[in-house]
Amino acid sequence: MPYCPRCGKQVDESASFCPECGTNLPHNTQSGNVPPAGGNTVIGENLNERWLITFLLCFFLGWLGIHRFYTNRTATGVAMLLTLGGCGIWVLVDFIMILCNTYTDGNGQKLKA
Repeated sequence: MPYCPRCGKQVDESASFCPECGTNLPHNTQSGNVPPAGGNTVIGENLNERWLITFLLCFFLGWLGIHRFYTNRTATGVAMLLTLGGCGIWVLVDFIMILCNTYTDGNGQKLKA
């Protein structure tokens, strides 16, 4: 079975869209037979667990940007580290986005609560 090039989930060979992330799948199954490399995508990873860990990291260490590093957003993680979370404002915005399930990781996947 081929894999989704965006999220790495196994998909049916006849599927046009990934059932997990909604990505339009290429019809060339040659490129879709191998899970994507790099990033923090793990096939079968529990997105609820990632949401909880991100939530806790943001709550306790958000001013250091640790939740950004965890979700593979290293450039903005460094910026948060240097500005102490944008003087707290950036942390508050991220915290609200995590609670509202609109926060995405470095691969563009929404974390699920």
